[in-house]
Amino acid sequence: MTFRILALPRSEFEGLFALSDEALAAQRARRMDPDAVAGMPCRVSLEDAVAGETVLLLNYTHLDTDTPYRASHAICVREHAAQAEPDPGDVPFAIRRRLISARLFDAPGNIVGSDVFEGTELASFLAEGFQREDVAYAHIHYARNGCFAAKAVRAGSACARPGNAIKSENN
Repeated sequence: MTFRILALPRSEFEGLFALSDEALAAQRARRMDPDAVAGMPCRVSLEDAVAGETVLLLNYTHLDTDTPYRASHAICVREHAAQAEPDPGDVPFAIRRRLISARLFDAPGNIVGSDVFEGTELASFLAEGFQREDVAYAHIHYARNGCFAAKAVRAGSACARPGNAIKSENN
């Protein structure tokens, strides 16, 4: 069974770029310079930021469940990011080129499997994981910083269609 990686929806972040630095700080966010920090992968485009772009660093609740695994972490979003819609079975280069921590979750939001590996191994991990009936979705993290990268679901599921929001009741 194959998978689809879901980028975060651009619409969740559009209004933030118009905020002042003070208003961003009040929301635990700030503008970053891609020149100053190496490796700023955008969670909307699933591509690395480049010099001259406006990028926001913000805290994002990526696992909004009523379990001990509820979680948030820092993510980056490029101001003019095009919405990524990877094809089923495709792993974007910004993920493939990094050390990855992946976690498999059941429907209530409990971890039922996890591993750390090079991003080039993610497709195999997800394909194997989604063969298990207890796996509802997976979260992909950049292992070195621990930051949430993207969510993966079974290809063909209702939430796997391009344009659907990444968040759901159990995220």
